[in-house]
Amino acid sequence: MKQLSRLLVVGLLILGLNNIQAQDENNPWQFSLGVNAIDVYPTNADAASFLPNYETGALFDEYFNANDHWNIIPSISYLSVSRYVGDGFSVGVRGSLNRIEKLGDLTIDDVSHYAVDGTIKYNIFSGKKFDPFVEFGGGYTWVDEIGAGTVNGGLGFNYWFNDFLGVTLQSQYKHAFEDYGVTHFQHLAGVSIRFGGTDTDGDGIYDKDDACPEVAGLEAFNGCPDSDGDGIEDGKDACPNTPGPKEYNGCPDSDGDTVIDKDDACPNTPGLVALAGCPDTDGDGVADKDDECPNEAGPAENNGCPWPDRDGDGVADKDDRCPDLVGTVANQGCPEVTEAVRQALLDYAKTILFDTGKATIKPQSAEVLNNIADILDDYPNVTFRIEGHTDSSGSAALNQRLSQERAQSVMNYLIEKGIPSDKMTAVGYGEDRPIADNNTSEGRRTNRRVEIHGESQNN
Repeated sequence: MKQLSRLLVVGLLILGLNNIQAQDENNPWQFSLGVNAIDVYPTNADAASFLPNYETGALFDEYFNANDHWNIIPSISYLSVSRYVGDGFSVGVRGSLNRIEKLGDLTIDDVSHYAVDGTIKYNIFSGKKFDPFVEFGGGYTWVDEIGAGTVNGGLGFNYWFNDFLGVTLQSQYKHAFEDYGVTHFQHLAGVSIRFGGTDTDGDGIYDKDDACPEVAGLEAFNGCPDSDGDGIEDGKDACPNTPGPKEYNGCPDSDGDTVIDKDDACPNTPGLVALAGCPDTDGDGVADKDDECPNEAGPAENNGCPWPDRDGDGVADKDDRCPDLVGTVANQGCPEVTEAVRQALLDYAKTILFDTGKATIKPQSAEVLNNIADILDDYPNVTFRIEGHTDSSGSAALNQRLSQERAQSVMNYLIEKGIPSDKMTAVGYGEDRPIADNNTSEGRRTNRRVEIHGESQNN
């Protein structure tokens, strides 16, 4: 029996060590080893049948009296392994051995003590440096090769010096089921090691929480690096090796023209976004570096030099549908709609009503739409853009679709009223272009709108 007990304790250790690779939490495994003390006296237990002469005190009587009642051997005398399973609970197994010289108030010849116990532990402050716990479970204990099952309960605490190493102090009451069993207290003190978490890149962030487990990074970026130190992680940095501001996705803009250097054809001279960061002194849409008349506006097809324009409206005669009338470039040289008309279109459009959450136009909006059709019919040389807008309620994808469908519904109505389809475009902007605060009901109501804008035609 003695050899069998020793084999069980050794088997316990091997079982624990063979399973240390299993993991799904940060350091879920705890391995402890140290010394244990057996104290029979403060148990208020009846004498075991094989030793009828020992006496015990009342429960917890002389509980701390180590000199008179504790049995300790001067070596490592217990090993345990446990695994955290969630919500503060751990399950484990512990093996211990001892030599009994003090049985209650009786001094006896040395008898052996072996125990194997299964444990369920609840850590009250799991994850803290000071880590108290409650433990209960059961096992089997051999005293002088006489075995008995026990039910166990106790208290203790771990104190962790770092993520991995700490000390453990614990005391437990072990009640024997059989009459011949020895009910006793067992006190344990030892060193504990936590392990099982993996940090492949060594950046202090465990792989399960590390968005870049193979590359050392920063905690602020879930373990991903910021190579240029500009506060933008490499995966979101368009220029990961050159520092730049967040508004340009981490890329620099040396000339301050809002075109980042890597996309700027003139990176040291402020220019226009439309011209890849190059200047256009005469504002003709041709970059100075390509303009044969950089100080006189002209079209690109004429290398930046002007075409004849007899009415002086900025539209070359060859392209002017109204060459003898001053018009606008946007309206191909013909007179542009007035600001008053533009405002009337906007005012009318904002009153168009739809069924809630749908693109169906309400019947009471027919008069407004008829007025809009009359205005559009008066400007054959103008293309009109019908815009749909929503508030920020609901998903962005749903809002985008709804705004597009509402703009299209208005366009379809106007087509039925005789407005040519090539004079109109329908565009949905979803929630991207609010004109009021979406945090108020009034603001959201204002943002749910249709707008109609006049634009120059392309033919």
